[in-house]
Amino acid sequence: MKKAIIIVPTYNEKENVPVLVPRLTKVFESIKNWQMGILIVDDTSPDKTYEVVKKLQKKYPQLHLFLNKQKAGLGAAYLNGMAHAFGKLKADVVFEFDADMSHPAEKIPEFLRQIDEGQDFVMGTRYHPGGGVPDDWGLDRKLLSGVGNAIISIVFANFWIRDWTSGFRAITKKVYEAVHPHLHSERFYGYTFQIGFMHNVLKKGFKVGFVPYKFVDRTEGQSKIGPEYIKNNLIYIFKMRIKDIIEHRLFKFAVVGLVGASVQFLTLAMFRNFFYYTLAYFLSAEMAVTSNFILSNIWTFSDRKLKMAQVPLKFLTFNVASFGSVGIQTVLAEVGSRTIGTDVFLFNVPFSKLVLGNPFVFDTGFLFMIVGILVGMVWNYLAYTRVIWKDKSKKKK
Repeated sequence: MKKAIIIVPTYNEKENVPVLVPRLTKVFESIKNWQMGILIVDDTSPDKTYEVVKKLQKKYPQLHLFLNKQKAGLGAAYLNGMAHAFGKLKADVVFEFDADMSHPAEKIPEFLRQIDEGQDFVMGTRYHPGGGVPDDWGLDRKLLSGVGNAIISIVFANFWIRDWTSGFRAITKKVYEAVHPHLHSERFYGYTFQIGFMHNVLKKGFKVGFVPYKFVDRTEGQSKIGPEYIKNNLIYIFKMRIKDIIEHRLFKFAVVGLVGASVQFLTLAMFRNFFYYTLAYFLSAEMAVTSNFILSNIWTFSDRKLKMAQVPLKFLTFNVASFGSVGIQTVLAEVGSRTIGTDVFLFNVPFSKLVLGNPFVFDTGFLFMIVGILVGMVWNYLAYTRVIWKDKSKKKK
């Protein structure tokens, strides 16, 4: 039988734990195909929540305790709890669950049903149909949550996920193993852990399911949300977005292209002092191609880096693709000049006059050259990704 562990981080929750544990175990009674357990991860609470847990363990054998020696924060509590649950407790799935009973325990079977159907990660959401927040929330709290999640979606350009900060989630072991190494490098404050975990799940391409739920405000204890909530979340999401852009293959491709253009410009200026222009141009172009090939292999496509035995043939293919791009640029520029002419009239006004503010002729061949460069870039990118640095992992699947 598969095993699921509900991880509950606590800090000064001695009033809530005695109510939470019986509520969860009652729900467990309706779950037949999973072995269920509860793991309290306590940050050595000043109110000695851990002592309450130890007393409850005598009555509830499925209740476990992991004690952090000092307050580590939500992210560290969950990561420590997951390591313990997947390791010592041999869990197949873990849940994130709040101690203040804001999450409806009766929804747990729905999470497990979706896991059984093949989802890798199931998140509870307040902002899908069927979900909601308390009616008595003030405007400031609604804005903090609703607008905050909208901003995260805008920054990450992902509108499929509507509740990035929800702490009600089911996580399979394979998701944890793929994601957690990327989280230890970050010092998470509060709910940035939830955003960071979700962000990495999406980057890894896991199957995500949703369970709408209605959030309930705590009745005992104090909320852990402080004024740093907004600042830390904003810093994190913009930091991650910039990092994503820099690490994106298209960004690297563009940077390598600019470096190659600079190499060609500088070497052409140097070679013209020693060779005829045609030969100098060819040599400088080959220098740029070589630069692009080396940088592409060690940076742009570092995850698909070529073996030494592959380099000669792939370099030859790279040359063909690169000079094919130059051919595309040349043909388009020539075709544009011959078919449309040297000037374009808009509203009976020469394009040259609109752009340059004077009657001099504006060569539209230049515009077609720009178009040719863009088309050539697409040609190069497709050749690089589909032929030279082909993703072999897809073929294996």
